[in-house]
Amino acid sequence: MNNSVEEYPSLVDRIKSTFIDTVVIIVAMFICSHALDGLPDAAGWMRAVCFVAVFLLYDPLCTAFGCTVGNYFMKIRVRQNEDHNKRINFSSALIRYIVKALLGWVSFLTIHSNAEKRAVHDMAAGSIMVNLTTNTIALQTSNN
Repeated sequence: MNNSVEEYPSLVDRIKSTFIDTVVIIVAMFICSHALDGLPDAAGWMRAVCFVAVFLLYDPLCTAFGCTVGNYFMKIRVRQNEDHNKRINFSSALIRYIVKALLGWVSFLTIHSNAEKRAVHDMAAGSIMVNLTTNTIALQTSNN
């Protein structure tokens, strides 16, 4: 791989992506709440299930089947550490998200301690973050 082009996203790009995803989760929760307000018999447990589902499933589902909104706009992707061209599966994405949620910002502290800029949650899930544009360029040059 060409080291003159940065393959891994910076801490700032990852924080921007996380911020965008946090806004998306808040908006999704607001939409769920508003939708449940329209139901005459919406129980409190329905609202709780909706909020927990959005909070727990947004990141893992998006990561396993494509990318989160924040990843999309920042042009970064979560991939398998062993093969940067393959997405992680749902169970790895769920583990990654749970560790990330439990540790919060502390999880990002290891990014500067390794060459691949892997956070604690990446190490726990066997994943890595890559820049989409750099990864695409690398794939194109290796296929030529």
